[in-house]
Amino acid sequence: ISPILRLPTCPNSQSISRGRSPGQTPPPHTAGTTKLPFPNMSQLSAALGGLSGVPELEVEALRPVNLLQERNLLPHRPLDAPEPNLSADLKKANCSPDTFRCTLTNIPQTQALLNKARLPLGLLLHPFRDLTQLPVITSNTIVRCRSCRTYINPFVSFLDQRRWKCNLCYRVNDVPDEFMYNPVTRSYGEPHKRPEVQNSTVEFIASSDYMLRPPQPAVYLFVLDVSHNAVEGGYLNVFCHTLLENLDKMPGDTRTRVGFITFNSTIHFYNLNESLSQPQMLVVSDIDDIFIPTHDSLLVNLKESRALVRVLLTSLHSMFSQTRETHSALGPALQAAYKLMSPTGGRVSVFQTQLPTLGAGLLQSREDPNQRSSTKGVQHLGPATDFYKKLALDCSGQQIGVDLFLLSSQYSDLASLACMSKFSAGSIFYYPSLHHVHNPAQLDKFQKDLERYLTRKIGFEAVMRIRCTKGLSIHTFHGNFFVRSTDLLSLANINPDSGFAVQMSIEESLADTSLACFQSALLYTSSKGKRRIRVHTLCLPVVSQLSDVYAGADVQAITCLLANMAIDRSISSSLSDARDALVNAVVDSLSAYKNTVSNIQQSGLIAPAALCLFPLYVLALLKQKALRTGTSTKLDERVFAMCEFKSQPLQQIMRTVHPDLYRLDTMSDQGALHLNDCIVPQPHLLHLTAEKLTREGAFLMDCGSVFYLWIGKCCNDMFIRDVLGCPNHASIPPNMVSETMLSFLFHMLIHFITSPYRDDATAKTSFFQHLVEDRSESALSYYEFLLHIQQQMSK
Repeated sequence: ISPILRLPTCPNSQSISRGRSPGQTPPPHTAGTTKLPFPNMSQLSAALGGLSGVPELEVEALRPVNLLQERNLLPHRPLDAPEPNLSADLKKANCSPDTFRCTLTNIPQTQALLNKARLPLGLLLHPFRDLTQLPVITSNTIVRCRSCRTYINPFVSFLDQRRWKCNLCYRVNDVPDEFMYNPVTRSYGEPHKRPEVQNSTVEFIASSDYMLRPPQPAVYLFVLDVSHNAVEGGYLNVFCHTLLENLDKMPGDTRTRVGFITFNSTIHFYNLNESLSQPQMLVVSDIDDIFIPTHDSLLVNLKESRALVRVLLTSLHSMFSQTRETHSALGPALQAAYKLMSPTGGRVSVFQTQLPTLGAGLLQSREDPNQRSSTKGVQHLGPATDFYKKLALDCSGQQIGVDLFLLSSQYSDLASLACMSKFSAGSIFYYPSLHHVHNPAQLDKFQKDLERYLTRKIGFEAVMRIRCTKGLSIHTFHGNFFVRSTDLLSLANINPDSGFAVQMSIEESLADTSLACFQSALLYTSSKGKRRIRVHTLCLPVVSQLSDVYAGADVQAITCLLANMAIDRSISSSLSDARDALVNAVVDSLSAYKNTVSNIQQSGLIAPAALCLFPLYVLALLKQKALRTGTSTKLDERVFAMCEFKSQPLQQIMRTVHPDLYRLDTMSDQGALHLNDCIVPQPHLLHLTAEKLTREGAFLMDCGSVFYLWIGKCCNDMFIRDVLGCPNHASIPPNMVSETMLSFLFHMLIHFITSPYRDDATAKTSFFQHLVEDRSESALSYYEFLLHIQQQMSK
């Protein structure tokens, strides 16, 4: 991954955070009015206080911490992003860190200064996340820089009422006449008070200039494995039931279209013309030369053919309930989907339960179970064939996004299949042991995920571009997309659960400015057929001192960026190289800090407070399924973990890497939040070690996509009765979810709970794997890892 992965992997340490209280709803992204009506760039820069102006921030962020002596580094609450050291007005105007954040909240003036810090420079972006408040702007004129095409934003400077200077390329532009009128205040002559200049996140209703064709309708095609394996596992029944319940909740309008393809050794299409009395199955058995049996009525208007769609979903499971067909012609089914969807574009949802065995794209097993625990290296992390990537690129060109649901307990070569979603901007879901009898908990998780998937917001035929201040350059993107040109990402579909990362470098000195800005623009078609542009703008200070670079390090963002880089390294080179690079990232950054900023000569392992959790997070990364060695890890599970790192937003990645652990049975009102006349207890975060667990306690671990509820055998019966509704520990059924518990946890955490687990023999292994500070069979404890880092630094 170039020399950059010798850079450090910064953890989730936010000693310098001055953010909102944990659990509070983030404020809407509205900008404050500037003190001067038309500040120019020099005035904006002057409004920016240096770190010397906020000495307590600098002192705390750079406070030397001896990691070998301080054992309680975790803060009491989950960490917020560090606040950039900007003036109050610029802070108020800045983009939410939940949407857009940088690995360094103080941007180094030069590449040489960045190299000295041994820290990576990059952006983490969650561009289409669900927002409760989003300024939507309808205007005949969307004001952009004539040179670099940046959208006008809160960080431009008005030279006077008729001219504004771009904050990225510094070109002076004219203010259009229409922009002189403010639709919010209904006043004239105050362009700096327009909503575009008051909000760092806005959405424009695009004109016809932004359309290559009329906006497409919402089109959904479901491609379903109906082999014996698929039907026996029980997913098909759950899929049909869930889709039936959510047909009316899928995003769309009166133009929404839907279709179905099923497959085993042959491909089955369904004529759903509203004039028919029941669905008509059309079977294509020539999988080597796939064709569409009829181009009419296979993708139908949902409103007009709703009755037939409901009949099909009601009968689909029984149609294949007695099948003994064990083959899977996935490749030909995908070719058929491509041909069917090409005229419109849309979303293809693929449900697959085994290794493809027939036709184009057939795969052979590449996994050797005897090599799962090997420490030498992991083979076959890349695709076995380019069939799926080529088809995905064809799909992307026709605005077709492919989402993959893999529901298989056997090896299915996800490394190859995942290419369908990676390069068409799709999503990947994986349920390795789903079965309606043997694992109902995972079937329940599948049902909940599917419901979210069917009803979440969606954008079609999208593209995204990220721009940055002159002198900065973007050189590597991470996520699911196709790079259409050097800086334009093609996203056939965009969803609110997808995250992206980019690596950056400094090509020219930034000494002439005190501010650096970044802007992402996402152009998409809404499910209602409207062309929209969602714009996010982030502003950060530029610094010339190495100490300021360290003080502004965002350890969460650094961790996530390095995780993406390590995944790339493990595929392009080897897993051992990727792991070594992560360790070197810690060694290099702490060595650079020790040799250049800290003048402390004492023995020990010294880190600045802003990076004090860095080694802990890197150790946690090394113990993830994606990157661990010496532990039995199925190849598909490892590849899926890698896919998650590459496509998830920062908050989700961080909870996967380092879950939040709380003790529940000893909570009090001390430090509680008071929201809506409710008292919300705020338990303290615990270090991820078995030392913190007791037989008398009840503990909750939040891993992002799953919650573990660990009830000690000697836990107080009153707590068990009040929260779980059971008389005592022995009476707790496995995998139970009670309304009382959901309510209790919801009010405690203020976010939705997915799947709690009880502490028993089967769940214990999974739970304890997340205790990353403890020594495991094949990995160091946290203290041993610190000693290893110290030893490497002394070489």
